[in-house]
Amino acid sequence: MGLWAGPGRGLGGAWAGPGRGLGGGRRSRWAGAGPGRGRGSRWAGPGRGRGGAERGLAAEHARGLSAQSPRGYAPGAMAADRRGKVETLALRRRLLSNSCRLFYPEDPIKIVRGQGQYLYDEQGAEYLDCINNVAHVGHCHPLVVQAAHEQNQVLNTNSRYLHDNIVDYAQRLSETLPEKLSVFYFLNSGSEANDLALRLARQYTGHWDVVVLDHAYHGHLSSLIDISPYKFRDLDGQKEWVHVAPLPDTYRGLYQEDHPDPAGAYANEVKRVVSSVQEKGRKIAAFFVESLPSVAGQIIPPAGFFQEVAEHIHGAGGVFVADEIQVGFGRVGKHFWAFQLQGEDFVPDIVTMGKSIGNGHPVACVATTQAVARAFEATGVEYFNTFGGSPVSCAVGLAVLDVLEKEQLQAHAASVGSYLMELLEEQKAKHPIIGDVRGTGLFIGVDLIKDEATRTPATEEANYVVSRLKDYYILLSTDGPGRNVLKFKPPMCFSVDNAQHVVAKMDAILTDMEEKMRSCETLRLRP
Repeated sequence: MGLWAGPGRGLGGAWAGPGRGLGGGRRSRWAGAGPGRGRGSRWAGPGRGRGGAERGLAAEHARGLSAQSPRGYAPGAMAADRRGKVETLALRRRLLSNSCRLFYPEDPIKIVRGQGQYLYDEQGAEYLDCINNVAHVGHCHPLVVQAAHEQNQVLNTNSRYLHDNIVDYAQRLSETLPEKLSVFYFLNSGSEANDLALRLARQYTGHWDVVVLDHAYHGHLSSLIDISPYKFRDLDGQKEWVHVAPLPDTYRGLYQEDHPDPAGAYANEVKRVVSSVQEKGRKIAAFFVESLPSVAGQIIPPAGFFQEVAEHIHGAGGVFVADEIQVGFGRVGKHFWAFQLQGEDFVPDIVTMGKSIGNGHPVACVATTQAVARAFEATGVEYFNTFGGSPVSCAVGLAVLDVLEKEQLQAHAASVGSYLMELLEEQKAKHPIIGDVRGTGLFIGVDLIKDEATRTPATEEANYVVSRLKDYYILLSTDGPGRNVLKFKPPMCFSVDNAQHVVAKMDAILTDMEEKMRSCETLRLRP
């Protein structure tokens, strides 16, 4: 029987058989649709082993990924829920630290299954996932699941043995990057990748200090908390070797959209930081930057900013590290990597990857130059990672690249993202609370403000919108220093119909909120 041949059987039952609904509560809109029916179910097709699934994918690919029909998935059978939500929550509170936080803490969702751009709770309610950029090609994509399963049946060991998967994967990644970036290290998380990038930079330059942007976040390891203003300001504060430059935010930053050269102005701020460091007798090892700052509020740096910053950093003997963990692998639509938005003449010295690289499997990567790699090798200290670059991890990574290519998800992100931006711009014209809509591809931020004159972040209102969207079974979140930016980073299979659905609900929520404000009603703002 095929890998996902029968309802509830083997590994594939979750998405294969007839959609029989998902139990009590809000019944799935596509329950009972049958295999491959309903809203153009993309992976559900007749369960006839791998060939059947691939034929189903090819058929939809032929119809075009900007399909007019919504890209929903027949739910299929669900694994039996072992315990109720209340019991699970009680166990979590007893066994896990409160620092491991939940979404929607007042009423958390118990998710038991994912498929495509949808998540399902223990009652069968279906949620549209607008924020999970980890499930890059869709939750539980069958070809990614199959790749992991098949390799796990044969071999999973460490990278000290020769194996084709790791070299095949490195080769495939190299084909997406500028030629200069030709050496790869494989790890398990974005935090590990950025920590290694810091080690590489320091070994190559012989310097110690790091320049970062304000509100940056680069990971949870101690070394990365130190270079993440988003985190260290709540902890021990800024270390003497860390230097913070202004965020290149052209909406509410130092230099805004009316400035004649915001890229140059913000780059000069970095130059001033570098000069200050040098005046103290210190030396710059690296400039770390998310290619599109995410935690900082879905920021789009002005074109040319990276080139000018790189000139200043290189002049000080440092290297440029592009953190692509949140935004790489085609999410920005126009390019495979977000740093390429700055122009073909810009190439970082180090690129870090994570999250979407493995579609939920723990995979990460650092790409760098031969010169940087040789300097690291010169220490004589081996770099070894127990699970990094394992045959299974590389099989998963290869499968993600295959799906991106076969289903043309980069072009899909450009098309659907552009359409979503248009819809959101229409809402901006209608609702004064929307101060800015910014983004590219399926990386979009909606900046909510108190008023246009001050652009004060509308934090409570943003929380209210997120909470109300949850009532409509739509999962969205906020980011930015003021937690007022609604962030869109959905799985790349997010559809035109999904965009229409989300924006229609946002419109209704904002209209209702404005009416309450006009009548002086108190908003019931929920976190």
